[in-house]
Amino acid sequence: MAGERESLDAWIEYYRETALRKIDGLDAEQLCTRSVPPSALSPIGIIRHLTDNEAYWLREVLLDDEQPDPHCSEDNPDGDFEDIEPATALADIEAYRQELDATRAAQASWSDLDGPVRGLRHGEHVNLRWILTHLIEEYARHLGHLDLLCEVIDGRTGE
Repeated sequence: MAGERESLDAWIEYYRETALRKIDGLDAEQLCTRSVPPSALSPIGIIRHLTDNEAYWLREVLLDDEQPDPHCSEDNPDGDFEDIEPATALADIEAYRQELDATRAAQASWSDLDGPVRGLRHGEHVNLRWILTHLIEEYARHLGHLDLLCEVIDGRTGE
């Protein structure tokens, strides 16, 4: 039976790999297929959102390492979902893979689940347990969205 840290790490890794598995084989146009209007959800928008979440939580908040936000701004807070295009979809997947390399290293560098992390969230300290639990919740929600989107796009369902 795994301990708490091993379980948290295993679940987040499972969800990271599941996200990649769900979009495997989709072409650029399919990656940009939106759900039912007025929703802006698309497979690539979700991947971009997960990329930004990984960077925010495991580099900015955990390590206090400010990261540029490649998709969103004050003028466009939902740019990760809204500003998608087939011409950049495959590069967006590669950016997600690269971010995973960086955030896996950041996650592995921090052993204490309970102590406050270096950065702040809305001016408050959180700990690594909170960050990992939140990321697991974030992935679980968006993987459900990906299930629905992929079922419409190519008929695939499930894990």
